Amino acid sequence: MLKSYLLIVNVLTFFLYGLDKFKAKTHRWRIKESTLLFFTIIGGSLGSLFGMFIFKHKKNKKVFLLVTFLSLLIYTYIFYSY
Repeated sequence: MLKSYLLIVNVLTFFLYGLDKFKAKTHRWRIKESTLLFFTIIGGSLGSLFGMFIFKHKKNKKVFLLVTFLSLLIYTYIFYSY
C-alpha cells in the first residue's frame, strides 16, 4: 500500500512540475509554490527532484531544494524501515 501511494504521489508531483513549467513558458496562470511544496512533503520528493532537474524548474530556489532533500531523506527512511 505504501509503495502504491508513493508511486502515485510522485508521478503526480512530477506532472505538476512539468505543468507549472509549461504554464510559466506560455505566460498562463501558475500552480502555487505552496501546492508544489505540499505535494513534495506528502511523499512526492522523488517526483519533485526529477521535475526540478528534467524541466529545469525551481531548482535554483533554496527552499525547494531544502524541502525536497529533507523530504526525500525522511521518506527513504520510512520506506526502508516499513
